[in-house]
Amino acid sequence: QVQLVESGGGLVQPGGSLRLSCTGSTTVNPMGWYRQAPGKERELVALFNRDRSIKYSDSAKGRFTISRDKAWSTLSLEMNSLKPEDTAVYYCLGLYGSASIWGPGTQVTVSP
Repeated sequence: QVQLVESGGGLVQPGGSLRLSCTGSTTVNPMGWYRQAPGKERELVALFNRDRSIKYSDSAKGRFTISRDKAWSTLSLEMNSLKPEDTAVYYCLGLYGSASIWGPGTQVTVSP
């Protein structure tokens, strides 16, 4: 079965940290993280480009770190200094051959 599964979301206070993980099934390579807040469009958080360079959104720079395992089967997002505006559903984007697929998402809520 071709799929991605995210984990690690939850409720955290402002200034706190969370670590998200995304695991792909066989032949699926997780590549990046996006997020979607209520009433807003899905936006990039962090992404491994095809040349393996990393792109961060301006809001993620300096606070979030994307990483992957050597087998490129698991992708992580370390999020520090979280703010209420980081509240969103976080989605993992993966590649299955040349096709893009999405995980179901994991909710991150930053609130006192």
